[in-house]
Amino acid sequence: MVQDRLLDIAISEFGSKGLEGASTRGIASAAGTAMSSITYHYGGKEGLYLAAADRIAERMATMIAEPLEAEQHIAADDADGARAGIHRILGRLADKMASDENADWTLFILREQMKPGEAFDRIYGGVMGQMVLMVADLVCIATGRADARTARIATITLMGQVMALRSSRATCLRLLERDTLAAADVADIKARIDANIDAILHSMRAEEQGRA
Repeated sequence: MVQDRLLDIAISEFGSKGLEGASTRGIASAAGTAMSSITYHYGGKEGLYLAAADRIAERMATMIAEPLEAEQHIAADDADGARAGIHRILGRLADKMASDENADWTLFILREQMKPGEAFDRIYGGVMGQMVLMVADLVCIATGRADARTARIATITLMGQVMALRSSRATCLRLLERDTLAAADVADIKARIDANIDAILHSMRAEEQGRA
């Protein structure tokens, strides 16, 4: 559909150039549609930008909603199940961050992370917010900690190592002396992420047991 193509091109343009730098005329031309269609459907540039954010939220839901649904059934006393759930969620996210398939919308999100506005609210209000809160809840279960703030701080560090696959892609490639991440590179990185997850959760559980 023309509207789908228009939004996909808008995501790419806004992601690489930002709201101010992107040209709606250029977006319309690349999508093979008239400028008037942007005005008619979205009211203008800002409306198109927000629609692009909504499309990203929809794509993220397709990517991660099913795994999140499975983790909702982990019992409050199932520490091993919670740990496994964290591995599954972050492993799936790592695969997506390592793939160039999602480069356009992840760049869009990174721009919003730096200067959040209504577009970020729409993205975070979808499955993104559900995902980070789910990980934080699972951290509480896996470590036996009732302190939600400590679990959320841990979640920031756990997710940060995964997001680096996209936000620090150039540095990752330089360190590995690669032009692109090979399947073996991604597997090795994911193995290290898994080890880091276990180390962080083990340390937090030991701290909690020390307080008992």
